[in-house]
Amino acid sequence: MNPRIRRLAADHEQVQRVYANHPRIRLVGTEGTPPEKYTVEYRVAGLVPEGTDSFERADTHRAELYLPLDYPRRPPFCRMITPVFHPNIDPTKICIGDHWSAGQRLADLIIRIGEMITYQSYNTKSPLNAHAAKWAELNIDSLPLEALDLSAS
Repeated sequence: MNPRIRRLAADHEQVQRVYANHPRIRLVGTEGTPPEKYTVEYRVAGLVPEGTDSFERADTHRAELYLPLDYPRRPPFCRMITPVFHPNIDPTKICIGDHWSAGQRLADLIIRIGEMITYQSYNTKSPLNAHAAKWAELNIDSLPLEALDLSAS
């Protein structure tokens, strides 16, 4: 078995184990054997765009994580399936940071995306969504939307 297939299989086993009974994060789909694409559902407070200049609160969100051919050397490609109003999320991409390393766990990345949705994690200095970044800076006293420990217990 080649190293990539071994890593994909190990990631899948770990993600299944960690999120089997998680109260807020659920694995709702995979593609491939072993999986190269994951669909994850988050039951956390987040903001959803409503028109061009407004948003509303929502408590269910879905993200997709795709593991490219040169994963884990290159980071997963992540995007929201459901829209989210966040400085580091746009309709086509979730900015997971500039410092990906092959040793990072996919299970931890799934948690980090949940923390982003709740505004426990955000970067207004290099945003994908400038409107959301400005809103976050003006509403810093109201953040995070929900303070949760999403790590598996």
